[in-house]
Amino acid sequence: MDAEVDHYVILGLPSGEEGAKLSDKEISKAYRSKALELHPDKRLDDPNAHANFQKLKTSYEILKDEKARKLFDNLLRVKRVKLQQQSKQNFKRQKLRSDLEERERAAFAPDLTTKARDEEETIARKLKEEIARIRAMHANKARSAAPSFKKETTVGGKESTDGGQSGVDKEKVLKVSWEKLGEDYSAQKLKELLEQFGGVEDVVIKSSKKRGSALVVMASKDAAVAATRSVCGSLTNPLLVLPLQNSASTAFSSTPTFVEPDAPELSNLVGAGYHAFEDSVLKKLQKWLVDSASGEIGKGGAVSDACFASS
Repeated sequence: MDAEVDHYVILGLPSGEEGAKLSDKEISKAYRSKALELHPDKRLDDPNAHANFQKLKTSYEILKDEKARKLFDNLLRVKRVKLQQQSKQNFKRQKLRSDLEERERAAFAPDLTTKARDEEETIARKLKEEIARIRAMHANKARSAAPSFKKETTVGGKESTDGGQSGVDKEKVLKVSWEKLGEDYSAQKLKELLEQFGGVEDVVIKSSKKRGSALVVMASKDAAVAATRSVCGSLTNPLLVLPLQNSASTAFSSTPTFVEPDAPELSNLVGAGYHAFEDSVLKKLQKWLVDSASGEIGKGGAVSDACFASS
């Protein structure tokens, strides 16, 4: 901000001693009036409209800040004193016109001028520091208000802030969820379970206290379709595997055994409705798996972590 700018004049207010006596309410009122007048939306043909409006806003911020305004008032006072001294010197030069007074003024004027200039530079420097402080304060507020993205851990140990979906065909992405009832699933464990349906390009685990979930990027759409038609994981804590986005091929595939009759399409499940549907499917899936496991164990069969086709 140029030290020569009169912020009172920018807001359409009287400067000098009258400006120093203005209240904060009068300054805010003048700013609102000027803001309506100089707003860029009302000056579409003015190429300097935006710069003038920013200049008005900066002047208001300085006058609104108590410390910055006090420094600015002191700067104006020093300038007024300087002008008064210059006027007196000019008047004496015209009136006296004597060599002696000329020598006296030549002897003393430089000292007074230097002192006034030094004081002016000191106050101007402090004012610039206050302006920098105000700008830094607003910059910190803007950074603190900016949205932050939670980091997620992928199977490769890399950190991701976009859920691992940038540039990925969504028809190859699966949403896998499970309850945190006992054994938890790591990214490597999920990769090993789903690799039997095809290659797994990436696994992104999303942490939660009560429910675990992950996004799994399969190597092909066919592998993703095959995985959604199977039941995976531990019998005591099975995985719910759903497509992130239905592909055209899945529209003609056979209907899985565990489908909610009145549930909406998977591609439209969002928010609380999605979690309610997910909970319902998980409960039915767990019941079916426990019943099936009990029957197999009664026949002497072994039960382990695996994936079972549900169609």
